[in-house]
This record gives sequence, C-alpha cells and structure tokens, in this order.
Amino acid sequence: MLILAFESSAKPASVALVQDGALLSQSTQVSALTHSRTLLPMAEDMLKNAELTLQDVDLIAVAHGPGSFTGIRIGVSTVKGLAWALDKPCTGVSTLEAMAWHGIAAGGYVCPVMDARRSQVYNALFEIRDGRPCRLTEDRPIALAELAEEVRALNAPVFLVGDGAELTAKFFREHDVPCTVAPENLRWQDAWGVAMAAMQKEPGTTYDLLPVYLRLSQAERERNERLAAEAKNENQ
Repeated sequence: MLILAFESSAKPASVALVQDGALLSQSTQVSALTHSRTLLPMAEDMLKNAELTLQDVDLIAVAHGPGSFTGIRIGVSTVKGLAWALDKPCTGVSTLEAMAWHGIAAGGYVCPVMDARRSQVYNALFEIRDGRPCRLTEDRPIALAELAEEVRALNAPVFLVGDGAELTAKFFREHDVPCTVAPENLRWQDAWGVAMAAMQKEPGTTYDLLPVYLRLSQAERERNERLAAEAKNENQ
C-alpha cells in the first residue's frame, strides 16, 4: 500500500510517501510560510522525484489533531480535497499517536506532549509492544502535575516527544519523575509517523475525516469568559 501522509498540526509542515511500511521519501519545512502554501508543493515535488503520480497513491492520511487549530484545519482540508477529487480513501490519525512511533527504538513507555499553555499539555501515554506503540490512555488535555502522578505510577522512565518535551521534562525533573527527552531528530511531529499510524486504521472517506481539537480555541475561550463576566456584571 502506498500512503501519502501530511502533518501540519504544529510549526513544521511535513509530507511523506510510505510504501508497505517503508519510507520512500519525506519532506519537512519550517518557515514563515503558512501550511496552505507549502503542503501541496512539497507533495508534488516528492511524487515527481519518485516518478509517481497522485493516481498511484492508495491512501491519503493526515494528522487531524490535537494541535494548532489553523494547522489542523489546513491539513484536513487539503486531504479532504485531494481524496474527493481523486476518489481515494483517506484517514485521520491522532497527532499524539503519530508521534509515539518515534519511540520505537527507545522502547518502554512513550509520552507525547504538545504545549497546550496554562501549565497543560495535550498528551496520551503509549507502550511499545511488538514493534509498535500501544495506547494506554486517550488523547486529552492534562495538567503537568496530574501527568506527573500518572507517569510516577508507571515505575519506569518515559520517553518524551513533541514540542512540549522540554517543558514537561523540566517539570518532571523538578518533581523527581523519571524521563528521557527525545533527540531533536525524533522530537517533532512528522508525516512518517502519520503514515505508520494510518496503516493500523481502517480507511475512511472524506465524510469521515474531521478535525479533533480536544478543547475550544483561545478566541472561543476568551469570548466565553467575556460573556460570562458580562452576565455576572448584569446580575449584580
């Protein structure tokens, strides 16, 4: 199976071609350009260099969250458009599950973390079994203090990946929670992880593919807080 995978849930934009579990090509770019300007040109260049076309692709996959609200929307919209136009199956995978694939070489427990602000991270815990990450928890926003207690209960160090790895490691070390931070080349989200996670899923359609945000955007939260404050003032 040839998978064309996209990752746009954070600052890096990444596209990969994976054939039956083997990485054929991957392109990653961190620039000031929006993902809407980088994803498709990256995919087109990769396919051209591999002497393949979009028609050769069997499945189109994307990280559908959690992560940047704008980035997720761009990635999901890109894949829905391609899948619809080409009449190809597509699937969305958890950003955190895709990152967990970077912990295969480390083994043991993998702890993907994305900075969610306010002393919280987006997180799920995984354990490497039989060469693949197995989920231990659902994706969730969680306070660092609560996550530290969960990890301490594992009685083993965790392998931290994601843009919240350094933040989490600092908190863990201050509270004597054992952990190892992934090296730079394994820390960040990429499309290879998306493709590997997609191989474990049943292919879906454009109607099934939806963003997963886990919580309201900052703008929505601030609006709700403002409305609540205004309502409180009116009742006083």
